[in-house]
Amino acid sequence: MKASQIDLFFWYNKYIGGDILVAGVLVEISHQSVDRIFDYLIPDSLLDDVLIGGRVVVPFGKMTLEGFVLEIKDHKDTDVELKEIIEVVDRDVVLTEELLSLGKEIQKTTLATLISCYQVMLPKALKAKNGKRVSIRYDTYYHLNPSFDSSIKLTSTQSKIIDFVREKGEVLRKELIDISASAVSTLVKKKLLMEEKREHYRFQSMIYREEKKKLTDDQRRAVEEVLSHPNQTFLLYGVTGSGKTEVYMEIIEHYLNLGKTSIVLVPEISLTPQMVKRFQSRFGEKIAALHSGLSDGEKYDEWRRIYRGEVSIVIGARSAIFAPLPNIGVIIVDEEHSDSYKQSDPNPRYQAKDLAIWRSHYHQCSVVFGSATPSLESMARAQKGVYYFVSLPNRVNGKELPPVKIIDMNQVMRQNRGYFSQELLFGIETRMKKSEQVILLLNRRGYSSFVTCKNCGFTFKCPNCDITLTYHKSSNTLRCHYCGYADKVHDICPECKEKSLSNLGIGTQKIEEEISENFPTCRILRMDYDTTSRKGMHEKMITAFQNHEYDILLGTQMVAKGLDFSCVTLVGVINADTSLNIPDFRSSENTFSLLSQVAGRSGRSNRDGEVIIQTFNPEHYAIHYASKHDYFSFYQEEMKIRRQLKYPPYYYLCNVRISGKDANYLFDEALKIKKSLERNLEGVILLGPSVATIFKVNNIYRYHILLKYKDSKNLYPIFMKIINHYRQNTKIKIDIDFNPSQIM
Repeated sequence: MKASQIDLFFWYNKYIGGDILVAGVLVEISHQSVDRIFDYLIPDSLLDDVLIGGRVVVPFGKMTLEGFVLEIKDHKDTDVELKEIIEVVDRDVVLTEELLSLGKEIQKTTLATLISCYQVMLPKALKAKNGKRVSIRYDTYYHLNPSFDSSIKLTSTQSKIIDFVREKGEVLRKELIDISASAVSTLVKKKLLMEEKREHYRFQSMIYREEKKKLTDDQRRAVEEVLSHPNQTFLLYGVTGSGKTEVYMEIIEHYLNLGKTSIVLVPEISLTPQMVKRFQSRFGEKIAALHSGLSDGEKYDEWRRIYRGEVSIVIGARSAIFAPLPNIGVIIVDEEHSDSYKQSDPNPRYQAKDLAIWRSHYHQCSVVFGSATPSLESMARAQKGVYYFVSLPNRVNGKELPPVKIIDMNQVMRQNRGYFSQELLFGIETRMKKSEQVILLLNRRGYSSFVTCKNCGFTFKCPNCDITLTYHKSSNTLRCHYCGYADKVHDICPECKEKSLSNLGIGTQKIEEEISENFPTCRILRMDYDTTSRKGMHEKMITAFQNHEYDILLGTQMVAKGLDFSCVTLVGVINADTSLNIPDFRSSENTFSLLSQVAGRSGRSNRDGEVIIQTFNPEHYAIHYASKHDYFSFYQEEMKIRRQLKYPPYYYLCNVRISGKDANYLFDEALKIKKSLERNLEGVILLGPSVATIFKVNNIYRYHILLKYKDSKNLYPIFMKIINHYRQNTKIKIDIDFNPSQIM
């Protein structure tokens, strides 16, 4: 019996003498004005079915809504007339005791509504909402009636079916209806065949069995350190190719043998298929996957497998941190430096790494943060002893990290040689002759950055956003990557009416075209948002490249992390400055991390690897240290700058975003908010209000106020006052983001 059922049993027995039970329900509307519990009478007919953590349907004003039951109590205030619960949605608990507590923690630390904190934990099929539900699928099986009457006369077709089922033991319906659907129905009516329906899980992947790899001395030491210090938070620093995944699996196997479960978080959906396959090869069907690449039905099926205890390991993106696993032994966060672990929009803006630590305290288990380029915040905590530091300093294959060559593109562009240096072209040609593979990184999709007029300088911009439109050659359209606006490509400038439009900047499509011109027989696989948006494309592309169906993998940052291809011996970075030029205090850290990670894709087998980085800033310290594979020198350099500028990890950040349709009104209100913060807060540095990096998105203007602070205890009540003040004001929206991953 679950905890919530025990609670109900207690209340039911206590008040069975005649007192009335009431359910405290949190309804599905995510608005501050209704962000509280509403009491409803539990009808006698539903007493056995209403559970804490389950969903019910209730009347709410003139509406009928769903909600979560958060408490059950007796009806003390008999002067208040309460409405009754209409029906029960779940005959089981949806939100466990742990998740109910976790939701309240998220609400406290993000200032989101409580209902939104619970909704984010669940697959679509289990969210409290109106609308069509995700159905459960069933397979129909047939087997012979144990009391089969052989004297019944059968047709030849019916006899064929009976013989087939007798031979197999049990048979799926689709196998029998190929013989005759009507004959199957007749045999069921005659009770010669017995029919059984079983749930069908929509997400199924092949199980690949591989021999368990022998650990290196470094890996064995890392495993021993983690297992000998239980219930700690670890930072596992391991150079690319050092075998962190094997360490993860060894730790997980230890806890599996103790009867405990595990969660493994990965930052990118593109990493999930490879990671799932590697874990399945070791642990078989004990694994469930949770990520955005699954359909709503597949997510629902995976969630139910987890809830029912059919799996022991959950692998997925940040939302997998909410997996309803009991008795967790370890939580792994791979590539912990990735900003994708932070939910940016909409609220709740939670950080999955923080929730991993919260759950580790609840379960008294360990957390392992792993990375070749740990975030500065994590490394600082490790150096202070807050995290336990574990190191994998060497590659599994015993080789040094690949040599990196820096190409100054200022020289190349003066000679008008296109976007490829002679060194990179020669490197690609050499690999093609050896039947080896190449990865090329360009962190920008589309054909070109923007289309402009050479005559008058006119640039095509999105009418809804303060951003230039990106040209996509494959569809011959101009698109906004923020609101989705699209327009056909024009031949004539709408401003000066001259035929003088040109494409400036580069995108993956344009680079793909240039590669094809230089290497016409080369097989190119382009991997970016445009080519991977269809379901299952990540896995198909990764598998195809792994099977050497392509020679060159060209892509955005999704090709930089975690992928392991034995034939890749050259990695080329088309333009290392793309992330460096973003106006964000983390731009140097992100650049160093991206370059280091993508460099690690080269030479992971017994073949020698090489990396070529093209840049217009060859002297920049982030690029310099990335070329030397020198994380700790970069860390020290960047920490000096962070200290001087009072940025994390020396200070925490909070970004207050003020948005709406009237820019002038917003700025006036932003000034009032800043003055209010100045009056009520001490020891806090305030910057702004300033326009956002992209001032207008989808016809909504945005201002920011940035706070730098060391103690947050006084911030929350002040922010709640501000939120409450503007609660009924439809002209303005206030969003508060603690420790934002980006300040855009």
